[in-house]
Parts: sequence; structure tokens; C-alpha cells
Amino acid sequence: MKLYVICGPPAGGKTHHGRQLAARVGAVLLDNDIATEPVVQAGMQAAGLSRDDRDSPRYKEIFREPVYESLFRVAEANLSHLPVVLVGPFTRESQQQDWPARLAARFGVPVEVHFVSCPPEVRRERMERRGEARDLAKLAQWDAYLQTAALKPPPFDHLLVDTSG
Repeated sequence: MKLYVICGPPAGGKTHHGRQLAARVGAVLLDNDIATEPVVQAGMQAAGLSRDDRDSPRYKEIFREPVYESLFRVAEANLSHLPVVLVGPFTRESQQQDWPARLAARFGVPVEVHFVSCPPEVRRERMERRGEARDLAKLAQWDAYLQTAALKPPPFDHLLVDTSG
């Protein structure tokens, strides 16, 4: 079995690439947005926060770790019999040199990281086209958002996937 991790900026093409990869290798697809969105929205609303906020310090403080841990637990349950494609931004983790080794130690399988990206103007166009409420704040303050969301490729061996075209 193998764990494939798809990371990169919002609207970079992670979900699309993850779906294609999962189909090609016969893997379980665990996408952060698909798997956790209803629970996160309900929790945000219960906490008195915007259901669609994914960038505030408060969201990250309350939900970031539990969301990722939930994905990891579902991945663990499947990796004994199927490969898994895990999709999420993993912004902090993807910049940690030892992250793939820690994942391999936790899951006991080889890990392959794919960094998915495209130019900011393509990402903006995708956000506008998909019309998700969670993108509205980003789009309204695009230049400021870009200053906080400038992901660089990981400092470890990874597959770089350009989704521009």
C-alpha cells in the first residue's frame, strides 16, 4: 500500500488531481473539503463564527488539527488494504523537511507527496468560477490574501504538478 498526499494552495487543482490519481492507482480518495465541510460549517456556526471562514486564526485554532487528524484516522483505517490519496492544503506541514518521514513512520507505508499549483490569476479565476462561499473573503481582498497564501514547494522530494493548462 501507499499514501499519496496532495497539497498546495486553494484552487490550485488539488481535488481534480487527487481524483485523477485515485482513479489511476485504485485508491481511496480523502479530500479535506469533501470529507469535513459539513462538520466544520456546523462547528463554525455553533462557535458564533462565519460558516465559510477558513483563513482566520480562530478557525485554525479550533479546527485545523482535528480536521487533519480525522483525515489521518480514516487513511489509517484504509491503508491496510488500499492505497490512499489524501488531499488538503497542509500549508505548515508541507514546509517541514521531515514531514514525509513522519507520515511514513505513522502509517507504515511509503509516502509520495504531490505539490499542486498554478499561477495566482488562474487560481482566482477558478475561485470565481466555482462560486464557493468559503472563497468570497479571499476574492474580496485578493492582494492581501495572496500575501498570506503564497505557498512555496516543499523542501523535500516531491512531485510538482502544474495545473495551469
